[in-house]
Amino acid sequence: MKRILLMLIVLVVALGFVSAQAEVEYPARDITNILVWGAGGGTDTANRLVMAEMAKELGVNVNVNNVTGGVGGSVGMYEAFAKPADGYTLCGLSESVVTAAVQGGFGNRMNVWDFFIIGGSPDLVSVTPNAPYNTIAELVEAAKKNPKSIRAGSSAAGSIHHLNLLAFEKGSGAQFNFIPYDSSAASQNAAMTGEVTLVITSVQEQAELLKAGKLRPLGMLIPEDFDFMGKKIPSAFKAYPGLSEYLPLEQQIGFAIRKDAPEAVKTKLQQAFKVAMTADPIKKFGAERYFTLKGLVGKEANDIFDKLESVFSWTLWDLGAAKVNPQTLGIPR
Repeated sequence: MKRILLMLIVLVVALGFVSAQAEVEYPARDITNILVWGAGGGTDTANRLVMAEMAKELGVNVNVNNVTGGVGGSVGMYEAFAKPADGYTLCGLSESVVTAAVQGGFGNRMNVWDFFIIGGSPDLVSVTPNAPYNTIAELVEAAKKNPKSIRAGSSAAGSIHHLNLLAFEKGSGAQFNFIPYDSSAASQNAAMTGEVTLVITSVQEQAELLKAGKLRPLGMLIPEDFDFMGKKIPSAFKAYPGLSEYLPLEQQIGFAIRKDAPEAVKTKLQQAFKVAMTADPIKKFGAERYFTLKGLVGKEANDIFDKLESVFSWTLWDLGAAKVNPQTLGIPR
């Protein structure tokens, strides 16, 4: 019995040493960020920039793989969540993933993740340059006269841009023909080519296209006007005060790790993330692309996503666009 007890003690000590070594050595190999939205969009761009800076701190590559599909980024989330909780798989995402559960696409609530928030940018309504609408009122009134005759693009169903389109319809009384795309970039390309007439994405995502005259802004989906390169983009709230009942909905771009990953691993990632957020390329991106940098982690970031899950899920339900009642999922209103 003494011999067995001694062997058990040695085994426990050895396992503890191995575990400690694993924590000290993390990361010992490259990390993969499974990004739930398509290449070229705001989430993709911000993640790739931040991952490049974090790689310098961590001493390994952080590879970004786009895995799109499903609703609310559910395909990519499922793939990331199925990987071991060892810190070698991250999930690049945005606030739009919080609707995946009420759309029947993801079997878990958002509290299975720990979040890292890079930042965000407000949404606006823009049209193809040759569209016959010069104001938000002209666009809305045309849509009212011929419901669903005007094609509107945004990223996938349940994304913040889709939610903003639904809220824009509810608040203005217009009805558009919604065409979903797998990324903001794809929906913007569709607007530039005339495949759709209007697009709803963020200022950050549209910035270069607006500068080049490839899209024409009509109205912001926030209560305030927006100064873009010295020119004012008016708030759509002025023409349609009813928007305040549904808007604004705020963007939160970042990434996540499984909540059950080792605390030492999460701490190291948080440290690398905070350093990355101070890097010049990130600051330049924020300034040039009208992107508000936040750099939030831990409880503060998780609390924001808890609130987003509640607001977005119940908004979808109230707008008649959810398949699953949030109450059955335990999501508080």
